[in-house]
Amino acid sequence: MDIIKAVENEQVKENAENFRIGDTIKVHYRIIEGKTERIQVYEGLVIAIDNSGISRTVTVRKISYGVGVERIFPLHSPRVEKFEVVRHGKVRRAKLYYLRNRIGKKATKVKELIKSKSDTAAAKTG
Repeated sequence: MDIIKAVENEQVKENAENFRIGDTIKVHYRIIEGKTERIQVYEGLVIAIDNSGISRTVTVRKISYGVGVERIFPLHSPRVEKFEVVRHGKVRRAKLYYLRNRIGKKATKVKELIKSKSDTAAAKTG
């Protein structure tokens, strides 16, 4: 079992998770089409984070042309370039599956978490 943990520790990305549930994020995902390779940006709301360790996944939901689209991204996948936080959300639940039943603007609305200047300064230094 120590061999498995050693292999997992090599593949774990540092700073892969600097967001929480309710945050709006951009996922920079590498797509391979034939011989070409490009980065596609998927922006949406984090509605769930599952598992732990190397198999940790994030479920991101967005509204595309009036239809809700969810995509599950492995956090430590080599195809995921980076996660970029657009805005922090203020939620009181661990899973936001109730957003699936909402229509229109309400489907993506989550209160924004407004941090004070002292909180942001403390986060940058420590």
